[in-house]
Amino acid sequence: MFRPLAAALMLASPVVAAAQVPPPPPPPIDGTLLEVSAAGRVARVPDVATIRAGVVTQAASANEALAANATRMSGVLAALKGAGVAPRDLQSAAVQLQPQYRYGENVPPVITGYQATNSVSVRLRDIARGGRVLDALVGAGANQIDGPTLSIDQPDAALDEARTQAIATARARAELYARAAGLRVARIVSITESGDGYVPAPPPIVMMARIQSDRPETQIAPGEQDVSVTVQVRFLLR
Repeated sequence: MFRPLAAALMLASPVVAAAQVPPPPPPPIDGTLLEVSAAGRVARVPDVATIRAGVVTQAASANEALAANATRMSGVLAALKGAGVAPRDLQSAAVQLQPQYRYGENVPPVITGYQATNSVSVRLRDIARGGRVLDALVGAGANQIDGPTLSIDQPDAALDEARTQAIATARARAELYARAAGLRVARIVSITESGDGYVPAPPPIVMMARIQSDRPETQIAPGEQDVSVTVQVRFLLR
């Protein structure tokens, strides 16, 4: 009556034993291993600017502060649309309503009014027009502006160029070590990448320039940003 169960256990036991066998060790490497770290860096002119524009209003009541803020923010959004900013490049950043207090000595604080804040994140795909957009925002009632933050819209090509440069540098360095040791580079064993991405750039320069109508116009100087990649390459020398 118990023989089928015993037979089943006997058949299953080799499978369990086989699963517990550790994998074989890797074959020994015939040669000398050399690990080289190298960086590749390329410069690109930023082609996207992101600014944060907002409206801050104050009033005696919360409703009045919000209503005044909504009116002025509508003008700001209309100015952005008139400047050619697409809806996909506009995103609400923050909406806040805070009471304002008057503080006195040995008395509880008293609410004197309310402050409403509404800000929007604006993505500019033409940095050359960024100054005009900033001026249009201020003219439409924006009284809070942060930025611009400059970036590269499509960094993949620059990253690939930096990778190619890093591998070439690592190869040249390995050849140097091999010659100094009386060996030669046989092959690459492994490559590990640690992407540095964008090297922090200095803050953009925002300048005021005079145009023919003698009205100051804001200008943005994009400069350049570095895109860098670091690789660790292991070579086999013989």
